[in-house]
Amino acid sequence: MHEQHIASAFDRDLEAIQAQIMKMGGLVEAAIMDAARSLETRDEELANQIRVGDQVIDDLEEMINQEAARVIALRAPTAVDLRLILSVMKISGNLERIGDYAKNIAKRTGVLVNMTPVNDSASALRRMAREVEVMLKDALDSYIQRDPDLARDVIERDHEVDQMYTSLFLEFLTFMMEDPRNITACMHLHFIAKNLERMGDHVTAIAEQVVYLVTGEIPDESRPKADSLNQTF
Repeated sequence: MHEQHIASAFDRDLEAIQAQIMKMGGLVEAAIMDAARSLETRDEELANQIRVGDQVIDDLEEMINQEAARVIALRAPTAVDLRLILSVMKISGNLERIGDYAKNIAKRTGVLVNMTPVNDSASALRRMAREVEVMLKDALDSYIQRDPDLARDVIERDHEVDQMYTSLFLEFLTFMMEDPRNITACMHLHFIAKNLERMGDHVTAIAEQVVYLVTGEIPDESRPKADSLNQTF
């Protein structure tokens, strides 16, 4: 009976933590798309809201980590349950980093609004952001549903984000070579593309946690990355 009580208490604690993870995930998904939209529409007010809202995401990560540490200390979880708690902490850490990248993009918006737009780069970056946001939604769904196949699908789709990044990098390079007046704007735009590519990496890390959590196996990480181009600007 005592063990049943501890198990049910652990389940309640875990449900509460997972609810916070989903809340955090929703805020991060919104931040990704708001950052892209603020860039495309040159909306400085929206960009500022993203920067302010990042504190809420940071606070949620801290709350999740504190609650996870409390559960470990009080419930003495089994090896399987401990893996579950540690995965929650890793997922929240990846979500926090994605939120930081969204904030970084928003910071660049304030600079780019005063510059001449470079081709349709803002809409191309929005499409890239949309791909990352859908990947994140699916990664979080795979976590809640304990669905390793969906998680593996998310991992594979990171290749598409890498390809979009490589294409944009080469495009920005061409614009800079054609007209030196494009250099400053293209450097900012490249920074944004790089942030989106890094977001994809963190979404992939969340999906890998799901695969590990459900199967006990760590996915193969030997695939080549897009930034093997060794960009230097």
